[in-house]
Amino acid sequence: IEPYNPDPETLEEGESATYAFENAVTGGRVPKEYIPSVDAGIQDAMQYGYLAGFPLVNIKATLEDGAYHDVDSSEMAFKLAGSQVFKEAMAKAKPVLLEPMMAVEVVTPEEYMGTVNGDISSRRGQVFAMEDRSGAKVVKAKV
Repeated sequence: IEPYNPDPETLEEGESATYAFENAVTGGRVPKEYIPSVDAGIQDAMQYGYLAGFPLVNIKATLEDGAYHDVDSSEMAFKLAGSQVFKEAMAKAKPVLLEPMMAVEVVTPEEYMGTVNGDISSRRGQVFAMEDRSGAKVVKAKV
C-alpha cells in the first residue's frame, strides 16, 4: 500500500485517479483467476475507510505474493484476504483524518455572543478574534 497521485493527463482510459492495483506476483503462486478478487477486497475495504468510515482515496496497492490451496481457496476467500490485509496495512500506516477548515466571520448582536461562541466550540472551531462593529459584535473563527 502506498500513496497514489497520478497526473490526470497521463491516465489511460478506464484508469482511476484515486486508486491503482498492481499485480507483481511471479511464479504463479496466486492463480490469475483469484487476483481480481484480491483487488475487489481492497476496494471494498477502501469504501468503508479506516478511521471514521469515510472512503479512502489516492492509494496504490501492489500484490507481491500469496499462496493458495487446491481445496480451500475460493474467490470469496481471496476477496476477504485482500480486505483484511488492507486493514492491517492501514493500521501500520497510522493514517490521519483530514478535515476541511474554513474561516468564518459572524456578525451578531451582543446578546447572542454566548450562543455563537458555543456553536463554534461545538464544531471544534477556534475563535481567533472578536471586534465591535457599529453596535454589533464580529466573531472571527476557524471551523
